[in-house]
Amino acid sequence: MSILISDPDLKEQVCAYVDRQAPRLIQIIQDLVRIPSENMPPFGAESACQQYLARALSNLGLEPDLYSLDEVPGLSVHPLYFAGRNYTNRPNLVARKAGAGVGRSLLLSGHIDTVPRGSESWTREPFGAEVQGNRLFGRGANDMKGGIATNLFVLEALSELNVSLAGDLIFESVIDEEFGGSNGTLAGRLRGFNADAAIISEPSFLRVCPAQRGGRTAHILLQAAGGVLHEGKLGTGIVEQLSFFLEKLKAFAEQRRSRVRMHELYRHHVDPVPVNVTKIITSPWGTSEPITIPERCQIELYWQTMPGETQAEVEAEFFAWLDSLVNQPNSPFSERPDVTFPIRWLPASAISKDAPLVSELAACAAAISGEAAPIVGIEGPCDLYVFQQGFGIPAVLWGAKGANTHGSDEYLEIDSVIQAAKTLLLFICVWGGLQSRGPDAVWP
Repeated sequence: MSILISDPDLKEQVCAYVDRQAPRLIQIIQDLVRIPSENMPPFGAESACQQYLARALSNLGLEPDLYSLDEVPGLSVHPLYFAGRNYTNRPNLVARKAGAGVGRSLLLSGHIDTVPRGSESWTREPFGAEVQGNRLFGRGANDMKGGIATNLFVLEALSELNVSLAGDLIFESVIDEEFGGSNGTLAGRLRGFNADAAIISEPSFLRVCPAQRGGRTAHILLQAAGGVLHEGKLGTGIVEQLSFFLEKLKAFAEQRRSRVRMHELYRHHVDPVPVNVTKIITSPWGTSEPITIPERCQIELYWQTMPGETQAEVEAEFFAWLDSLVNQPNSPFSERPDVTFPIRWLPASAISKDAPLVSELAACAAAISGEAAPIVGIEGPCDLYVFQQGFGIPAVLWGAKGANTHGSDEYLEIDSVIQAAKTLLLFICVWGGLQSRGPDAVWP
């Protein structure tokens, strides 16, 4: 394998092809961004994008399989299944490029759903796919239509260059990854589209990421007597409770940092297990609403976990801390605030940084860029754990750079997606193995 990685002719032809066809890569990304595929649980609108991809795969002579999650045997009873979603007209998509059967197989996976455009103001049309300088803007451009487009682009490259592989190459576009979904990824595994290894084309910032942090999201409801006057005096409502909660939250964050054993792929982080308040909602805003002290407050709390932590211990630690707030002598709480978990438990997960998938992908990235590729854990949860923990498939995250992910004016950096495509195309040839080809083959 190292001979292929260091083969200057192979690298040069990979780079030359991608540079020459870069406009086609950008076109695919723009096409996908311009087709909204928002996930708004329990519903989603991924079908039009999946149909676009299916047509492109058919044009390559492949046989795309568009299938409903509801028809996958065993899905709804699997331990990793998350109930409560509606999968009407939301198909998964997969296609297999058969190899000679003598090489290692590889699965290229990604999710086609995006978060909604949101209510925050955009300075560019969310589905316009506008290019300005090195940036391509639009909902899902970075997360992760750039990655899906890259996977389709490399399949087109193999076809155009008449390259045959020794091992199978599988293209997969799944639905319902956002909002803690992962049922689309689970369905692909149960339907049998598995391989010796998988690359999930999340935006990894050109880092090889064999690990993901886990995540737990809690909705916490504070309640107290409100109004402006309450029992003849100015009411305090939930303001005292909210102030107390936010002040004591610092101790919970510090407890997490001091107690949790850090995984080696996260030791470079200043805060490997962050605790964040992501939403605070009290009274409706505006002069159409009365001026009053709020009596209800909803807090969305999101904290992340390390590989090895279990759901039971993470939740037990949280509730022990919350109960300690209620039991403090100066506590404004008369009882524990109501807590619900709106999104599934997302476990942290990792494989060894010395796994062949990791080391060979890193070597290909270094061959393309000319410098060592960082091997680190990604900063948030995704569906990586389904491959690693649910089915024992070595899997990593690999993709381009971008910013404002899940926010307004989301964008993808164009030069980085071109570099990601070069690395991926080289790696596919290395991992799957190049077969002998006919006289019309482009590569020797």
